[in-house]
Amino acid sequence: MLKFVSVDRDMPTKRDAGLRNQDFNEIYAEYASVKAQEQASRCSQCGVPYCQTHCPLHNNIPDWLRLTAEGRLEEAYNMSQATNTFPEICGRICPQDRLCEGNCVIEQSGHGTVTIGAIEKYITDTAWEKGWAKPLKPAIERVETVGIIGAGPGGLAAADRLRRAGVQVTIYDRYDRAGGLLTYGIPGFKLEKDIVLRRNDQLQAGGVEFVLNCTVGEDISFADLRAKHDAVVIATGVYKSRDLDAPGSAAAGVVRAIDYLTASNRVGFGDSVPAFDNGELNAANKRVVVIGGGDTAMDCVRSAIRQGAVSVKCLYRRDRANMPGSQREVQNAEEEGVVFEWLAAPNGFVGDPVTAVCVQKMRLGAPDATGRRSPEVIEGSDYDEPADLVIKALGFEPENLPKLWDVDGLDVTRWGTIKADFNTGKTALDGVFAVGDIVRGASLVVWAIKDGRDSADAVLNHLSQTRVMAAE
Repeated sequence: MLKFVSVDRDMPTKRDAGLRNQDFNEIYAEYASVKAQEQASRCSQCGVPYCQTHCPLHNNIPDWLRLTAEGRLEEAYNMSQATNTFPEICGRICPQDRLCEGNCVIEQSGHGTVTIGAIEKYITDTAWEKGWAKPLKPAIERVETVGIIGAGPGGLAAADRLRRAGVQVTIYDRYDRAGGLLTYGIPGFKLEKDIVLRRNDQLQAGGVEFVLNCTVGEDISFADLRAKHDAVVIATGVYKSRDLDAPGSAAAGVVRAIDYLTASNRVGFGDSVPAFDNGELNAANKRVVVIGGGDTAMDCVRSAIRQGAVSVKCLYRRDRANMPGSQREVQNAEEEGVVFEWLAAPNGFVGDPVTAVCVQKMRLGAPDATGRRSPEVIEGSDYDEPADLVIKALGFEPENLPKLWDVDGLDVTRWGTIKADFNTGKTALDGVFAVGDIVRGASLVVWAIKDGRDSADAVLNHLSQTRVMAAE
């Protein structure tokens, strides 16, 4: 260990931009075993590991880095899996530059961070290859049943933990495949879909029942779910897209990011997608403008490049330093041919179908309530940006679940999220828990996994208490 003074940081090889922007395969190669051991040996084994502190799951990062450096990969995998339900997914899509790697002590001292995410990915991919990722086999079977609404990362993490404890678990999801945004939101060049599907298969083989193409409130009522199960976990995520109140925003060719990315991923699965085939959700041979600066916007611009767009531009109303998305993703997008227009915001749209975006140039003024400097319009700086396809990637809001599900007593916050205890996910309804984005708002996959695991523990405690009360 402690080789950071003599060994430089070295990420896995990245495919050439001119080749990788032609397909949806992942862009990073896998570490060879020697390289993984070498990079893991750079860890300084801090007494206070900031990487672990800044990981939402508080993964035992220094420990499994040491085991990797010593060639003890199966032990490293078991330690990684102990705190993270899906380490191979987090290793691929977590914004490590903002979390563990961004807070690495040797990074702060100028030696370059340990490549934590790439090593985490390598450990778990090796585990699957070697057969160390075992099927779920509860030591005992319990009679209690739990219904989980939503097969995204939060719901799947809760299901995994509950099933390992022997609880009978059923997941209800509106889509035809489990995985939520892991399946239909995140493009394959960041997360190839077989990685998600094998986890779904592992859960199903371990006894988790999936009820797909099932919309709660239509195909089954929330009241029926509560009557059927001893506890219910709400893990729906947030899918209502924020919109623009600007002239022409309803024009043909102005689309939502979630629709665009879902269509692209469905095409990758080989599904028939009429809106893609007729060009509505297809960037091929078009001038594409994406509005937004988060990770969803980065997914959209990079997908458009791969679909054969003539040009791809990203409009963001703040500067590069203040954008919410991963800087690593911005760099990848620029390498692949995306042009970023910083300090630029839409003010309307020309034509129907759209032919241009009306753009206002901005400058950063005084900080807002969050401490970020607020963008201000520069008068007289408007111009039209030609566009054949405009993708709105402005973030997501929660649906009105109490109204959609016709349920009383399911309290919501002023933002529309479910009001639940942040540690347990417990709601105002007895035996009903909520996790992930539907509680905290649109956030990271790693937070949803943490919430799912924590809520599963709270559900187990609830079931045990209920059993004791029934016995009395």
